[in-house]
Amino acid sequence: MFGIGIPELLIILVIVLIIFGAGKLPEIGNALGKGIRNFKKATREPDEIDVTPQNKKVDPK
Repeated sequence: MFGIGIPELLIILVIVLIIFGAGKLPEIGNALGKGIRNFKKATREPDEIDVTPQNKKVDPK
């Protein structure tokens, strides 16, 4: 996968720890998980039906 191995992933993890700190990592992981879950849900749902009213001419009586 893009030539990323274990050593590269560890370096990325260390950089993320330095930038965000250990306290923010659970919040970031939670937000990322919710985003992925919502994306999967949106791709599985059928498209919504358009219910906007159409301009129809009504014959006056």
